[in-house]
Amino acid sequence: MSIRQVDIEEKKEWEREIELKRLGETSKIFGYGEDAFTLWALNQHISDILEKFQDETAPSDCLVFYRPSFGRHGKGNSAVFGEFDAIIVSLKNIYLIESKWDSFDEFTKDGFFLNPEQRLRHRIFSWYLTHWHRRYHNNWERFEKEQQHNFAFKGKTIAPKGSLLAANLEFILTKSIEHCRGFSSDSVKNLLLFFYNAEKSKPPTKISRNFELISIDYSKEIKGNFVTLLNEMLA
Repeated sequence: MSIRQVDIEEKKEWEREIELKRLGETSKIFGYGEDAFTLWALNQHISDILEKFQDETAPSDCLVFYRPSFGRHGKGNSAVFGEFDAIIVSLKNIYLIESKWDSFDEFTKDGFFLNPEQRLRHRIFSWYLTHWHRRYHNNWERFEKEQQHNFAFKGKTIAPKGSLLAANLEFILTKSIEHCRGFSSDSVKNLLLFFYNAEKSKPPTKISRNFELISIDYSKEIKGNFVTLLNEMLA
């Protein structure tokens, strides 16, 4: 690369940094609905989740996966099992999150219950977490071979070697267990993150078994029906 080309590339990079800084200072991003509320909570309310479990990890020390997908619309004998709204990995626990809000038709005055597919998703991923070990890193075929007989979920199979699902699982499993010190089966926490408007509704008092409820009032954080997402996302 010539000196002239280097100068041009450096100029482009400098101009890009200035533009990103300008956007971060002046842009506003508004979001509506469950996905936007989830991203907003991951930016501003992780401490509420940690406090619920007396988890002393600083939010900045958490590893966060936003909407990690493990495939959709699986048929019989399929390995796919759906998409979490988020996974938060602290130094103490791994939080598997389903997000819902008070505009869902399923929400009654006192209860909100997840469907069987959602509950199964948590059971399957918890199984992966508790059966994964670093000795399987870069050797999913060995994991599949050694653990297949332990995988007892009707109509489901372990992600096959070479699949995108297996690659995504291996990445998230490895990162999560490396980050969560002293990981054990007790470290896995199933959460229902429920967003409600205190001026119009209340959080549920009854939820699915084996789930913990984290309620977040969004009434003071919205403009119209939209929540403002952090400008720093663009910086």
